[in-house]
Amino acid sequence: MKNLPKEKRDRLILVCLGTLAVMAGLYYGLISTQQKSLEEMAKKQVEQENKLQSAERLVGSTAQIQRNLTGSFARLKAIESTMASGDMYSWIILTVKPFKENYRVDIPQFSREGPAEVGMFARFPYHAVVFHVRGTAYYHDFGKFVADFENAFPYMRIQNIELDPVAASNANAQGDQEKLAFKMEIVALVNPNAP
Repeated sequence: MKNLPKEKRDRLILVCLGTLAVMAGLYYGLISTQQKSLEEMAKKQVEQENKLQSAERLVGSTAQIQRNLTGSFARLKAIESTMASGDMYSWIILTVKPFKENYRVDIPQFSREGPAEVGMFARFPYHAVVFHVRGTAYYHDFGKFVADFENAFPYMRIQNIELDPVAASNANAQGDQEKLAFKMEIVALVNPNAP
């Protein structure tokens, strides 16, 4: 380069700088944007492959989902077959009396059913009725009865429990001062598909 005249050397330097500028412009203008676009396409391809694998798993598990759904419908029908239907007063008596035989709980008084609000979900397909119940029991026996009752009947709940000591004259006559008188409400869902 020392042997070249100053004009040619300056032109050569300008041509080299221009070539470098054009190459840098091409790289940043075309090549880097193409690389970014290729990276984005690779990410999208991975996402699409993941979606495809998820869809294939879902399609593969369709038979299992169908079996689960069939089993759930069968369990629901079995539960609905024991839900309140027909004459509600006789239903509650026929349901509670056999259940309480295993407990030291005396329930001589059931009221007629009254409407109750379910208030669980929007468009809930079941209606509810409430029964007012009175009886006597020992504290621990009553607690076990309530717990087992709600576990045995998933479509009923006990609420508004009031416990009072049995009246003094009644307790003295029977010799049971530890017995409690209780009042409670049994809320039961009504089978909407009952004939």
